[in-house]
Amino acid sequence: MDFQVVVLAGGTSKNLAPLVSKEVPKALLPVANRPVLSYVLELLEASNLKELIVVVEGEDAAFRVGGWISGAYVDRLHVEVAAVPEDVGTAGALRAVAHHLTANDVLIVSGDLVSDVPPGAVAATHRRHGAVVTTLLCYAPVSGPSDTGSSAGKDKVKKRRYNIVGLDPTRQLLLHIAAGAEVDKDIRVQKNMLRAVGQLEIRADLMDAHMYAFKRSVLQDVLDQKDAFHSIRQDVLPYLVKTQLRSEISANGLYKVEDNANGTVSSQNNLTWMSQHREIAPSAFQALLALSPRSPENVLRTHKCCAYIASKSKYCARLNSIQAFSDINRDVVGEASHLSGYSFSTQNNIIHPSAELGSKTTVGPQCMLAEGSQLGDKCSVKRSIIGRHCRIGSNVKIVNSVVMNHVTIEDGCLVQGSVICSNVHLQERVVLKDCQVGAGYVVTSGSEYKSEPLARK
Repeated sequence: MDFQVVVLAGGTSKNLAPLVSKEVPKALLPVANRPVLSYVLELLEASNLKELIVVVEGEDAAFRVGGWISGAYVDRLHVEVAAVPEDVGTAGALRAVAHHLTANDVLIVSGDLVSDVPPGAVAATHRRHGAVVTTLLCYAPVSGPSDTGSSAGKDKVKKRRYNIVGLDPTRQLLLHIAAGAEVDKDIRVQKNMLRAVGQLEIRADLMDAHMYAFKRSVLQDVLDQKDAFHSIRQDVLPYLVKTQLRSEISANGLYKVEDNANGTVSSQNNLTWMSQHREIAPSAFQALLALSPRSPENVLRTHKCCAYIASKSKYCARLNSIQAFSDINRDVVGEASHLSGYSFSTQNNIIHPSAELGSKTTVGPQCMLAEGSQLGDKCSVKRSIIGRHCRIGSNVKIVNSVVMNHVTIEDGCLVQGSVICSNVHLQERVVLKDCQVGAGYVVTSGSEYKSEPLARK
């Protein structure tokens, strides 16, 4: 399809501390004991998109990610791993690899996306409409990701990360998008946009999945002209959306945008007014977009920003917080088990044949126990994932938790709603509720912690 694929795999994300480290960059965080990046790579592979550029922040992280890819996907994918400086943002990461982009269109995917939405559907929508950008929108989970960083604390109120999206009546054209802090501001829409579309549908139940198809020439021009742009999501995409009726394509093909607004209509969070607004005049938007290439008016014409809305039956989540890490791990051995790549037992769990269970030890449904791990007598594991070569004593309870590789948990411990990173040692009778324990940390006998991150300094 003449698409180049860029996977933005991040680096050592601060909002995922202490789960990430120099030894475990974000792309290698485990989801059902597989690096999260594997879910994107296999989604692309299934769409026969096998020529990839994977962009990683930081030389060390890129080395580790590249080493893992070369081992796991040898003879399956052709991947170029590019290291970029840390904290350059997604727009900065694209600028750094822009000289490698030569195809007419570019598919950009976040490396923390766990989804079964086929990228080919987004690419096909992009081509069919001749858009400059097409974004994948998915239905937001009912609970919503948390901004608090707590893994599962019931006593903490979950804050929903809303996206405000404006669509045309066909739900194909993306006419407004706001997220994060922008959601708390007045919604401002250009009058000429309202006149053109006749009706604007405002939605707050859709999330930007960070999968975009871009027309390469337009993307590169915007990145060159707007060198202060840091984020695709917060800078590049809103800019293109806002300038749809004001873009100028000159005779030599260069892309320019007039930044003068033709008047705006603001709403004091009155979404009802926006969604019910009608213009008596027939919609001129499609006519504007359908100007003949041979027409003299093509010197001044609009560009299209489009959306592909996945069906509600599709799974779509991003591992961009500790809460999301816990949620996605739970989902992939639960309601989204088809994404795991594993075969589940009749008890609806996965216990590796090399794992050992003591007397009267139970491993419930929606659990995973990886190879070489051992549990002592009278243990209970519920809705949890346990990694490779863990040593777990007797009378240990693990509930709603993720335990990574080579972890030692001594007798009588209780681990609830927590994430235990690799090589952690919990001494006997430790109680952890809603905690995150960084790699290599030792929790001393009899300690009790609630809603705390524990990590080596």
